[in-house]
Amino acid sequence: MATDYHPPVKRSVEIAGHKTSISLEPVFWDLLREAAETEGVPVNALVARIDAERIAADLPPGLAGAVRLWLVARLTRGD
Repeated sequence: MATDYHPPVKRSVEIAGHKTSISLEPVFWDLLREAAETEGVPVNALVARIDAERIAADLPPGLAGAVRLWLVARLTRGD
């Protein structure tokens, strides 16, 4: 059970030619990689799309929060 809990891991991604870092728990990094593979795009491209969607929101969350919310929504939709 201890392996289910892990602090966030910081990784660099590139969005619109700019590098930024995101801190996500390993389970979210795994889900993000799986989603990118399923959609046939690089992780950076998927994060850029999530970033564009979050910026368009009325009350945009931070990028890491937006990634988590996007992944949970994807799971609950059954994509």
